[in-house]
Amino acid sequence: MKVMWLGQASLLITAAGKKILIDPYFSRCVETENPSWPKRKDPPAWVWDIRPDVLIFTHDHIDHCDPETFPRILASREKILVLCSPSTWKRALACGGSHNYVRFARYAGWTEGGVRFTAVKAEHSDPAPIGVVIEAEGKKVWVSGDTLFSAEIPGDLPTGIDTAFLPVNGAGNNMNAADAKRLADAAGVKRVVPLHVGMYDSLTPEIYPGGEKWVLTPYKEYEL
Repeated sequence: MKVMWLGQASLLITAAGKKILIDPYFSRCVETENPSWPKRKDPPAWVWDIRPDVLIFTHDHIDHCDPETFPRILASREKILVLCSPSTWKRALACGGSHNYVRFARYAGWTEGGVRFTAVKAEHSDPAPIGVVIEAEGKKVWVSGDTLFSAEIPGDLPTGIDTAFLPVNGAGNNMNAADAKRLADAAGVKRVVPLHVGMYDSLTPEIYPGGEKWVLTPYKEYEL
């Protein structure tokens, strides 16, 4: 299993031969809507050519379900499995094509080519956000999506999470770094990748206080 951080909370995970793209945000749609939030850095041009086997949306905010990015991905003639949080399902479905659009609410599960996906609780300003647990190749990873600390979240997770991808920016109804550590400790995860920093602020993943953190360089592939 491999992972690449694509900025903000976007991830490209490769597992069991499947490319899994989560919350792709490649445009400047946030800045267009609100000029007081200029994007600090654009992604390399090649990200627009990523054609995933699985596309996941954790919630309906435009820096996660980017209206300028996902229609370009779903214009592909290749069939994509699209796992959508309840609030993003109809938006994605409107793109049409031969894709398999799944309304992926909390507790839902889906197995695709040796990869198991499970939707878990998230606590955010979207009315029905999800996190996602991905199990493949003997690994378990948890992508929380945008969330606050919630004592209910660990109960949704399997034991033995190898890596958790958590927001740590403490703004926009997200956890700060201290609460991210509190959630990771409660869930018993082995290591944390801090996300949702550096796109609109000067924060870095190093603000996460746990010694078990794993700081990724954007657009570089790592072995999980």
